[in-house]
Amino acid sequence: MALGLRSIGQVLAILKPEFEDISISKIRFLESEGLISPERAPSGYRRYAESDIERLRYILDVQKNHYLPLKVIREHLDLMDRGQEPPALGNSHSGGPGEAADPDPTVASQPRPPKRAIRVTRRELLELSGLSEPALAELEKHQLVVPRRGTIYYGRDALTVAVISRKLAAFGMDARHLRVVKQAAEREVGLIEQAIAPHLRRNPSNRTLPAEVMQLVLHAHAAVMRSQLPQ
Repeated sequence: MALGLRSIGQVLAILKPEFEDISISKIRFLESEGLISPERAPSGYRRYAESDIERLRYILDVQKNHYLPLKVIREHLDLMDRGQEPPALGNSHSGGPGEAADPDPTVASQPRPPKRAIRVTRRELLELSGLSEPALAELEKHQLVVPRRGTIYYGRDALTVAVISRKLAAFGMDARHLRVVKQAAEREVGLIEQAIAPHLRRNPSNRTLPAEVMQLVLHAHAAVMRSQLPQ
């Protein structure tokens, strides 16, 4: 092996401590999408230079912390290949894609900058979330994960549910348990719609009211759940 080049197994060992969901199949998936292009030895085995590893690290970081679809990541990499800086993405929290931090009731009514919209294919959703095909099919069966209306693409909320579902599986919770969460959410949405209906009739142009009330209900929901846990 040429000096400084590593095998795919060695690359996996280097990146695994930072990105626990990384796998050989995911590295190969990113290569098949044209995001990385490792050298090929005469035997056909992949050989990764340090620049390939750093490129992989960038891809995995923006997927993990900013949940960018592959199309946007590809645009960033094209800029980097031309010697330009990719767009600044700002700080991210560690909660997971689309997860809101525990809302503070003192700021719930303040406007928030819109989140970057994401649009991923089913294949990308599986890769980004780490879900298996049967697990995703089960979530879709209970309509916990659905494509955007009128499209075949999935958005931020679908990705959030998929990631959380994979993490909850470690505690023995599956789509059947999440269906209970969905039912509770539907009841809360009905409560919010009933409460704000008179206010919207008086001021139909107030587009932020549903989100403001939802933040307050989310805060109450989280506080009540915490109060039920053993102290």
